[in-house]
This record gives sequence, structure tokens and C-alpha cells, in this order.
Amino acid sequence: MELIQRNFPNIGVVEGKLPEDIIKNIWKLIKEAKKKPEDMKSELAGNISSSIRLDGSSPLLADFMKDVLPSFIDNHIKSYGAPWRTTMKEGEGFNLESLWVNFQKKHEFNPPHDHSGVYSFVVWMQIPTSYEEQKKLPICAESNASGTISNFAFHYTNSLGRVSQFIYNMEKEAEGYMVMFPSEMKHEVFPFYESKGERISISGNVDIGISKNELN
Repeated sequence: MELIQRNFPNIGVVEGKLPEDIIKNIWKLIKEAKKKPEDMKSELAGNISSSIRLDGSSPLLADFMKDVLPSFIDNHIKSYGAPWRTTMKEGEGFNLESLWVNFQKKHEFNPPHDHSGVYSFVVWMQIPTSYEEQKKLPICAESNASGTISNFAFHYTNSLGRVSQFIYNMEKEAEGYMVMFPSEMKHEVFPFYESKGERISISGNVDIGISKNELN
């Protein structure tokens, strides 16, 4: 008797470590934005200290816009199909809709939320804590949810209709790592504790419209 396994399709994410020169330019972009910060908190879901807008048209992002972001989008389409909510019309393409930097301190968090656009992404720039150390803290040590403290998580529905989590452990190795995902995919950022450091991450949304940049 031959038995066959059949996996039901689901939509995943695309991830990868960014080149050092790209990361250096993003740090320069953050430095420029902090000189005249444009607050983004009223547009976002986070309970965090600060979120400020970044200039998506800056020359510092030239390589990111030309090489990195299109590669992530192309990989996602090849893996999971073309964007499912809309179809492109003549003259349309992918556009960087918005870009911002988040500054998170201890006890702060992003509750479960989604984004606008078709695709979204996060780049972890600075991780001041270690998940392996955080889960040993008294607040977490005896918990049956010790896998969440300080971490980043996606929420998705499995083939049985159950809401499940995929968790990224926040360690120093995550710095410079980018994850791109469908904008409607729920995700959240859990708080960290007993650290005076600041977690810094980049987030952005990509939509479809009249082509304004080099994402195609």
C-alpha cells in the first residue's frame, strides 16, 4: 500500500542577512532623520518610546531600493505567487509606501497588528538583550510562555483553523537581518526587561501603484 503525504499551501515569509554596506547606509539615514524627527507614533500600533519617519528617497537607500528590496519581492512571488489582493495595471509597479525606525525600551511592546500595502518588512538594527538570558529572568522562568519574552512573532492560521505563532528569538545575531512578509500577516513584538539598552528596528511597507521608484 502506497501512502502519499499532501501539504496544504500557506503563505510564508522571505528572510536574509543584509550586506554590511547596506546596514551602514541605513544607520546614516537614521542619524539624518534624528536631526529633524518626524513623529510616526500616531500612525502606528506600537506602545514604544519613539517611531520616526525615514526618507525613502534618500540616495543612501539607492542599493537597497535597486537590489535588496526587489530581490526579496521577487523571491516571495516565486515562492508564494503574485500579490493576491490586487493585479497590476499597465504602468503600475511596486512602490515603497512608507519607511520608519522604531526605538523600543524595556517594558515597551507592539501588540498584534498588521500593516497597509501589499508587502511589509522589518530589519533589526540593534538588539540590546539576549533571549536566552531574558527567559531566565524571574518574571519568565516559571512561565509556560517563556518562548515569547523579548521576541518577535508572526501569527497565522494553520490548516485546522488554529491560530499559531512563528517566533524569532532576539539575539545579537539578529542584527542586520531582514524579514519580508505579506502586509496583512499579523505580528507583534514582546517586551524585554532589566536592560537600559534600546532596541532599534526599521520597518517599511510596499504597495502597488503608478511606479515611482526602482522596485520593478
